[in-house]
Amino acid sequence: MENCPLDKAKLGFHTWSLLHTIAAYYPDEPTPQQRKDINDFFTLIGRLYPCETCARDFTKLLASRPPENDSQKSLSEWLCRIHNHINQKLVAKNYEQKYWQVSLKI
Repeated sequence: MENCPLDKAKLGFHTWSLLHTIAAYYPDEPTPQQRKDINDFFTLIGRLYPCETCARDFTKLLASRPPENDSQKSLSEWLCRIHNHINQKLVAKNYEQKYWQVSLKI
């Protein structure tokens, strides 16, 4: 495949798309297991992400700003803040929180 593996920019774009979609579908009232799972998921992203610098920075960020996983709204807002923090570091455009409010259909 000519587009595989993705370059750093495409990988970042698609990763954020996946993360925001997961947050959008996170339950309003998660169970203890769902809360653990989402924390584990973000931890694993930091361990497995193909960009070593990105993974290291994400892991450090998670240590100081752990996922706010009490509800779909809290997780989505937290992820927007994380995304914007990283975008500021990259001097990229802020991710607008209104996007997580969009009803997604699969």
